[in-house]
Amino acid sequence: MPDPTDLGPAPFVLRPDQLTAPEADAVLDGAVVVEPHVAVLDVTGPGAVACMQGLLTADIDKPGDGAFVYGALLTPKGMIVTDLWALRERGAVRLTVPRDGLAAALEIFSRSLPPRLARYAERSPDHRVVRLAGPRALELAAAAGLAVPSEGRAGPAILGECACVVARPHHAPFAVDLVVPAAHVASLRSRLAAAGMIEAAPAALELARVLAGWPRLGAEIDGKTLPQEVRFDDLGGVSYTKGCYTGQETVARLHFRGHANRQLMGLAWDEPPDLARTEVSQDERPRGRVSSIAWVAPLERHLGLGIIRREVDRARPVVAAGAPASVLELPFALDA
Repeated sequence: MPDPTDLGPAPFVLRPDQLTAPEADAVLDGAVVVEPHVAVLDVTGPGAVACMQGLLTADIDKPGDGAFVYGALLTPKGMIVTDLWALRERGAVRLTVPRDGLAAALEIFSRSLPPRLARYAERSPDHRVVRLAGPRALELAAAAGLAVPSEGRAGPAILGECACVVARPHHAPFAVDLVVPAAHVASLRSRLAAAGMIEAAPAALELARVLAGWPRLGAEIDGKTLPQEVRFDDLGGVSYTKGCYTGQETVARLHFRGHANRQLMGLAWDEPPDLARTEVSQDERPRGRVSSIAWVAPLERHLGLGIIRREVDRARPVVAAGAPASVLELPFALDA
């Protein structure tokens, strides 16, 4: 009989030594500039938008050129293969994919994109992604001279000698996404730092992700994850009006005729959790698994995420990773 607590991969753990105090403070109260672990792919050709519309959970057609959307590639049974960001520009689609999801994405494109209509190419060797996060990110980007578009939009921009593509998500763990020629990354980061941003390690984005209640491939998302289980409805990552795409039947049936049995929820501990354990229980009954744990130094406590069954009583504590924890709504309300 399978272990009812063995429900997925080991949790992502953000340890205290991965983030300096100034970096953690800037995520909560200032702004950081970070290069995330992602790859850049371009899909071009006369049918690029139409082909990607048939693969992505998000709608890349209706918003038109300049759209910047969050979504995912799914299996035919509706499970997430990888999440990603998609930018539509002049009939082409630029994708930002987690490094851990790149091989799977390329495999899907190799079998699903007709070469006469759409071709894909990795741009990571000569392009980098730089993200700005924190409550002051937009303010300090403007101070640096960066023109940021409206929410959900993207476009070209020039900052000093750097010509880049700048995008602003509708809502995300980061406030600004820039695709920059590799040769200009250092000068761009220096200019943003001069405006008051903290140059930070990728761990800073992981802290922002946990606080925003955002899923991570390999932690919240594994080979058995449905979009609705990891807040895709709240995050704008799935369209129910765009028509057919791979996995759409399962996603639509769950939306219109049922509900997800598991949900991504927030966890807060007043004493340290056991980082070697993953189970979440209530009244000695298994209720799910811990998927991410972060030590939030400015708050002096552990916060995390869990994939938890919907019948859990959120008004009462659970035992998560071996320690009592509160179940909280996402994103975390830090002022509380």
